[in-house]
Amino acid sequence: MAEQKRLCIALAGNPNTGKSTVFNALTGLKQHTGNWSGKTVGNAVGEFSLGEWGVELYDLPGIYSLFSDCAEECAAKDFICYKNPDIVIVILDATSLERNLPLGLQIMELTDNVIFCLNLTDEAKKKGISVDKNLLEKLTGVPIVEMAARQGIGLTELKELLLDVAEGQRQIRPKGLDWDAFAPETEEGYQTAEFKTNRSLAFLERSKEICAEVVRKKEERDSYTERIDKIILSPKTGIPIMLLLLGGVFWITVAGANVPSDFLMQWFSQCGEVMRRGLVSLEAPLWLESLLMDGVWLTVSWVVAVMLPPMAIFFPLFTLLEDFGLLPRIAFNLDGLFQKAGAHGKQALTMCMGFGCNAAGVTACRIIESPRERLIAILTNNFVPCNGRFPTLILLASFFFAAGNPLAAGGFIFLLIALAVAVTLGVSFLLSRTLLKGVPSAFVLELPPYRRPKIGDVIVRSMLDRTIFVLGRAVTVAMPAGAIIWICQNVEVGGFTLLYGLTTILEPLGSLMGLSGVILAAFLLGIPANEIVLPILLMVYSQSGMLVEAEGISQAGAILQANGWTFVTATCAILFSLNHFPCTTTLLTIRKETGSWLWTGASFLLPTLVGISLCILVNLLAHMGGWIF
Repeated sequence: MAEQKRLCIALAGNPNTGKSTVFNALTGLKQHTGNWSGKTVGNAVGEFSLGEWGVELYDLPGIYSLFSDCAEECAAKDFICYKNPDIVIVILDATSLERNLPLGLQIMELTDNVIFCLNLTDEAKKKGISVDKNLLEKLTGVPIVEMAARQGIGLTELKELLLDVAEGQRQIRPKGLDWDAFAPETEEGYQTAEFKTNRSLAFLERSKEICAEVVRKKEERDSYTERIDKIILSPKTGIPIMLLLLGGVFWITVAGANVPSDFLMQWFSQCGEVMRRGLVSLEAPLWLESLLMDGVWLTVSWVVAVMLPPMAIFFPLFTLLEDFGLLPRIAFNLDGLFQKAGAHGKQALTMCMGFGCNAAGVTACRIIESPRERLIAILTNNFVPCNGRFPTLILLASFFFAAGNPLAAGGFIFLLIALAVAVTLGVSFLLSRTLLKGVPSAFVLELPPYRRPKIGDVIVRSMLDRTIFVLGRAVTVAMPAGAIIWICQNVEVGGFTLLYGLTTILEPLGSLMGLSGVILAAFLLGIPANEIVLPILLMVYSQSGMLVEAEGISQAGAILQANGWTFVTATCAILFSLNHFPCTTTLLTIRKETGSWLWTGASFLLPTLVGISLCILVNLLAHMGGWIF
């Protein structure tokens, strides 16, 4: 059988043009994600068949131009110039062609094998916008396919055109710019700011000229998107609606995760019994059996059972908001606050992602172009609580502050979230005025039209790209951590366990913070995953050699109270839970994103020092005022 011929195709376009929809429609699930070589910019590569050809389709980062120095645009330009794809497909938004076309014109200068996909023609029609396809082809010299990718319209025509170009049946002769009009006289002139400005203006002017001839608009009227934006983007109603939406997402996440978490714990328990019987039948030593089952297996069980359900709920909900078009509007509403704090408006998006998982929030900081502001976003992302910290916060809020009232507990958690956002803004302000001085950069935040999310794509993308990715890292870290926790609790030196020695060392600092050595040790040993901090505490208090799960909030609260916990202890524990070092998964992610152990160390120390300072302050004020119980 003859070997299949290979074809390399790149997919380029502005953000929010439907590029990923076209990519998914062509490749299905035959795709994988990674990073461009030497960069932290994510990529996606898929495969599909085209006649006798086997196609590798590369989804380039969503960009607006090839001329800036941000990581995404450099990655796209380098791929087109040095990878030499056989064909470059440029996705254009038919509803805003003048803004999209400059990128297509720039790519035409780099390669002849360019195809324009005029996408979102269905939305353009609803807005009374029409594009003369034949005239656009004549003016650019590039073949054009009209598409509505979400409905699958135009995909067949696109594949037929790709096949014609691949087999040489369609010749493409792009009509580029007249460079003589602004080309400098010397080689050095190409590096001047004047030439770069003139070059950018030339592409914008050419796009404007073309669109003036090919685009026709009916009399404008308030669209569906504009009517909603009058409410969502209003200073009076925008932020309250945003808070209600985010509060609803958090409530659904917390409330909906309980049942599946209990089911997973029971399932892991049953599997553990089977595995334990297997070890007994193999006559494994008791210490090895306990190490594997009470240490490694139990820790992994806790991490998966507590992390998976919230992430499986939060990330799809978050992706739904993203696909519907609400997340950019949340960033728009919060942009003013972050600008005043000396940070980037897009940090609002990465902060929201951190509520699901701080590691995912750190990864999301790639969307911030400025290295300085990206670093601020990375260093402060851990100040918002991830889903791993919510179980501890909910238990302490319910037992010590809400007397078991779910509504009161929910209100208290909402206040804690507001506090976390305030601390994030405050620390961002301090960083932008000290270690990371600079002027906040302006940025273009495109507000896409509201679109009905495709539920299937949302579930697949959120589960594969986010949930499974983050969970895989957490499990990798939890396995050795479980062994370390077991060793600390079961290995004795001089008649005392290693855990007892650790708590003794930490006791002076813990007392100063209104906590104890045991509580600080639980946070320290819980660095693999915040989910296991509470089980470690219950393990120590119950004098057990393994992680312990309490039956309900009342029993867990009673155990804490019986071991000396007061109102002040709970307050300081909540503050330290909100403000302490990131988990190992997040630290490894920070190291990968920054490429620096120095900044990774800073991300460890910064929230820890803030948490220690707040706890000491609250404890001193409590004792000065006699506020102990």
